[in-house]
Amino acid sequence: MAGQVDVIIGAQWGDEGKGRVVDALAGRMDVIVRYQGGANAGHTVIVGDEKHVFHLLPSGMLYSGCLCVIGNGVVVDPDQLLSELKELQEKGKDRARLLISGSAHVVMPYHKVLDGLDEKFRGQDRQIGTTKRGIGPCYVDKYNRVGIRVEDLLDGHVLREKLEFNLEIKNLLLSRVYDESPLPFDDLYDKALTWGKALAPYVGDASLLVDEALGEGKSVLLEGAQGTLLDADHGTYPFVTSSHPTAAGGCLGVGIGPTRIDRVIGIVKAYCTRVGDGPFPTEDQGEKGAYLREKGCEFGATTGRPRRCGWLDMVALRYAVRVNGITAIALTKLDVLDGLSEISVCTAYEIDGKKERHFTNNSDKLIEARPIYETLPGWSESLDACRTFDSLPQAAQDYVTYIEKTTGVPVILIGVGPKREQTILRGL
Repeated sequence: MAGQVDVIIGAQWGDEGKGRVVDALAGRMDVIVRYQGGANAGHTVIVGDEKHVFHLLPSGMLYSGCLCVIGNGVVVDPDQLLSELKELQEKGKDRARLLISGSAHVVMPYHKVLDGLDEKFRGQDRQIGTTKRGIGPCYVDKYNRVGIRVEDLLDGHVLREKLEFNLEIKNLLLSRVYDESPLPFDDLYDKALTWGKALAPYVGDASLLVDEALGEGKSVLLEGAQGTLLDADHGTYPFVTSSHPTAAGGCLGVGIGPTRIDRVIGIVKAYCTRVGDGPFPTEDQGEKGAYLREKGCEFGATTGRPRRCGWLDMVALRYAVRVNGITAIALTKLDVLDGLSEISVCTAYEIDGKKERHFTNNSDKLIEARPIYETLPGWSESLDACRTFDSLPQAAQDYVTYIEKTTGVPVILIGVGPKREQTILRGL
């Protein structure tokens, strides 16, 4: 009997709460795969009074008996990965087995240096808002066919050849373009060999492993990072990430065909947030936006930067449903809307004097878009203790139903607080 594959994707600008949703589903999954992005993403899981932030490790690492996989679509920062593993081991929380695809590319120190220098070179008006974690330059090397992969760290001869070639180019950039000191070969080579020795026990063929698991009838969860509107092709280019957070990226990032996907679960925050620069039509820069930021603790898990906050954008959400083929929605942070007498929801944009109901990923046009809002009634009650849909205040139920009707997609999970137990499951 063939197993089942679910894909978890962010349906907005990222930071939708994918980690807590993966954690809620992980107990019934056999294999959990992180399929794209790098340490520029942070998935937060709160168990009891303990907070875990995963930048590279799949969020299922807290479950014993689970196999966690870092797919070939991820760019791996070995220092960050080894630090996360060490922290879990010290806490006695490394309960899952881990496999890292040998085909995953490695974020090298020169990637981080070049990331920061490139952003500085752009100047204030042209900056992307990168986390300066080296993610973009690493993906550039991947597609320029000069990247160093995890499997290369295990072979000193291959590593030497690839690193010498890369440093020849990178040091020319550093010295002649950016007027910076070149990086020494020996230090980087020794460091990379050390990484290889530490990671060797985890390296394997992720695609083959997932295929075999499915053949055995096991359940697989593909975990994306960032969000749909940051996709390199379908997001608000150039204010995007360097990979494909959309559902199709899950197939590429682990090595399975699209016919293996059974369900696409879109994670939707009950309002909207965005980190970094770029268009954000429903951003509220007033008191309500500040209220959402403080009540929702909207500060980046990776950078600590305050997130830009605003109202739910149904135009963008319908777009996310379309490009991902979303079949179910997990709605997070509904409790953050507690205490609001009215809730604004964007139903269309005004662009160049015309009403537009369809999303455009043309950033120049989207920057000029003015949201057209519909106002829904809010609720005064706290949702913290709600554990069933019927126990929600009527206005909160109506808000969920409104999302379902507008998107045509059922809401199967509702987050009513940050803790693992503050989750309402519907139809799972």
